[in-house]
Amino acid sequence: MDKPLNHFIKPGLVHFMAYPVLLGEGPVLETLGAILDDHFFDVVEITWIKDPEVRAQARQMLETSGIEVKYGAQPRLLSQKLDLNHLEDAERLEAVQEVKAAVDDAVDMGIHDIGILSGKYAGEEKKGKSMDQLERSLDEICAYAASKSAHIVLEVFDQKIDKACLIGPAADAKEIAARVTAKHNNFGLMVDLSHIPLLHESPAEALQPVKEYVRHIHIGNCYMKDTDNAAYGDLHPRFGYPGGENDVPEIVEFLRELFEIGYLKKDGSSRAIVSFEVKPVGSEAPGLVVANTKRKLEAAWQELTL
Repeated sequence: MDKPLNHFIKPGLVHFMAYPVLLGEGPVLETLGAILDDHFFDVVEITWIKDPEVRAQARQMLETSGIEVKYGAQPRLLSQKLDLNHLEDAERLEAVQEVKAAVDDAVDMGIHDIGILSGKYAGEEKKGKSMDQLERSLDEICAYAASKSAHIVLEVFDQKIDKACLIGPAADAKEIAARVTAKHNNFGLMVDLSHIPLLHESPAEALQPVKEYVRHIHIGNCYMKDTDNAAYGDLHPRFGYPGGENDVPEIVEFLRELFEIGYLKKDGSSRAIVSFEVKPVGSEAPGLVVANTKRKLEAAWQELTL
């Protein structure tokens, strides 16, 4: 591209994946500060922060930085094995209550966009019932979020390899999005490049069917070749990780498709968020993984043609 990427994109980083704070504890303030000090990023995505004092300090830091902030509730659901489409209503409602608590947390931090994920894929014979259960959960969550002037985005995950979520393939993502948006205007989908190989889809196959519902984008990598590898599954290793599925050529293809569906505007009339979700493997240093990410995006941008 002959124009700078910031003309079209708001680059973001998923804090809780790049740094070891996934469970709401750990070096939250130090690592958050490293992102806020980096003017490359216009957006940061945080998750729960269990300590009220640390949470208050984080809010002050975010306000001072002027950065745009999103909230990921996925760690809250995954770490507690909660399932928004559980076939048993008691289990499903436990997950709904956790998301409502996440909405409260986010709004208290001044954040009004919350990311979630569906529950487990229970097989084709139970998919219809699971979709109905998920729709019930999303109805309640979206209504609650609307009362707080908040928005919900459902992230599309793999269905059979790692997280094994109901949503899922593009056709299923489209179906649930159509059902929910018919009743709620504060709902959309999040598509992540790292999950596309896990679903055996191409960027076009993943994005074109759901283009009217896409509200948020993640870019990351995955590894599928050896189940014994430390990066196997949905662990978001750095771009260029040996044997990984995504690197500069795949980022180029994904960005091109984001322009094709209109998420990124060819005329530069508005800037859309593209957040990077990367995680160190083994002893890799988080700062170096983040630096790698920025270099890969810039390299892809230089190769991108429309």
